[in-house]
Parts: sequence; structure tokens; C-alpha cells
Amino acid sequence: MFDALYISATGMQAQQLNVDTIANNLANVNTTGFKKSKISFTDLMVREAGRTAPSLEEAGILGGGSRLGAGVGIASTSKLFDMGDLKKTESAFDIAIQGEGFLEVTMPDGSSAYTRGGTFKVNRDGLLATSGGFPLKPNLAIPDNAQNMQIDSDGRVRIQVAGQTTPVEIGQLELVRFTSPSGLMAQGDNLYRSSPNSGEAISGKAAEDGMGSMAQGFLEGSNVKLTEEMVSLMVAQRVYEANVKVMQASDEMLGMINGLRK
Repeated sequence: MFDALYISATGMQAQQLNVDTIANNLANVNTTGFKKSKISFTDLMVREAGRTAPSLEEAGILGGGSRLGAGVGIASTSKLFDMGDLKKTESAFDIAIQGEGFLEVTMPDGSSAYTRGGTFKVNRDGLLATSGGFPLKPNLAIPDNAQNMQIDSDGRVRIQVAGQTTPVEIGQLELVRFTSPSGLMAQGDNLYRSSPNSGEAISGKAAEDGMGSMAQGFLEGSNVKLTEEMVSLMVAQRVYEANVKVMQASDEMLGMINGLRK
């Protein structure tokens, strides 16, 4: 009976995390470039209900081969990198990736992070950077007298300087991809870091070898589907309620046992 209390408690705890994850997805339904999270569940360790080789008298109704589970646990929390809808903005500093791939970003400690695009700017060092000020790789210097910036679908960046009619190419943005992007670690601000689960970054040219292409003047919307998340929320609530009922029933049965008199 005590096992039922603990098992139902693991179910409630797991569904609470599930509800928290769904709530975060719903809160970011309008966040540019947001990728929704998904919880995967697994059963906890299964143990023998009786002794290894009990005698017939000792086995009782459980028998020697009976096994009992120990509840539910969280197997993983992963990001789903399905592509969101592209929204046209006409801004030269808005960049989206159509297809697979990430832009590489240099963090303050010199390490690399990765983003699916967004609204960029020129940071205080004159480099093309994310909205948080982290420069893209390779470093692309945008002069103060630049009047226009053009990014081609293959990542080539050209600017038009005051007094010149012909755009000048200043570099090319490359994309990276991962064997298992769901294993990337979210850092906030639409940035991700690689992990042993995601594998190492594989560099490539945009619009070639399966890489996505650059779309200037567009932003990628969140891939959260409101209807799907609401259905998942209702299911999680029902499962949580079922575990509460199990705990209440176990508590009532324990109360009945404690009330027995010889």
C-alpha cells in the first residue's frame, strides 16, 4: 500500500514537469525562432515482489516470479526543431534560415553557440551580431558609412557604402548542422550549445549539401501549435488527477487497515 503512495507521487511529479514544459511552450507561442520542448517518460526500476526462490508457503499469492514497477520518471527533455512559419518584415537585419542549419555565434568566453536567426544588429565593435550583441562567425565588420546590406541565399554578405554605386562583398555566412539537433542545450535568447547528445557541429555552405538557405527580410516564427499544446495540457491534467485518485484510494485503504480491530 505504501508503494502505491510512492508510485502515484512519481506520476504527479512527472506530470507537473510536463505541465511546466507545456506552459513554457504556450508562453512562447509568439516568440521569434522559439522551438518547443517535449517530455519523454520512462518507467522506473522494476523490482522483485517476492524473494528470489521462495517456498510455496512463503510465496503466497505473489509467487516467485512476480515483479512490481516503481513508478514513472523523466527520460529526457528535448527540443523539436521543426521549422516555424516565415514572417516577412522587409528589414535588412532580419534573417531566417529556410531548411536545416544554424548560424554560429561567438560568446564572451570565446566558446561557440548557435542560433536559427532573428533580428541582428551592429554591435559596439562594428561587427554583425545578434540582438544580444554576440558577433556572428566569421566576424563581419560593417562600416559606419554603410547604407545598405544584402545577404544572398548562399550567405554572401554585401554592403553599399556611401559614394559608391556597386555593392562590396565583405564575407560569407556559413551554416552548421548537427547529427541530433534535439540534443542541443538551450541557453535562452534563441541560442543553443552543442552537447555529447547533439554531436559536433558540421560546417557547410548555405543552400548546398542539404543545408538550408538564408532568407533576408524574414523572421522564423515559433513552431508551437496552440491546438496541440492545449490538447497535451488537458491530457497531462487528466493523468495528474488520476494519480491523485490513486493516492487518495491508497490513503483510504490504509485508514481502513489501521481501523481494524481483532
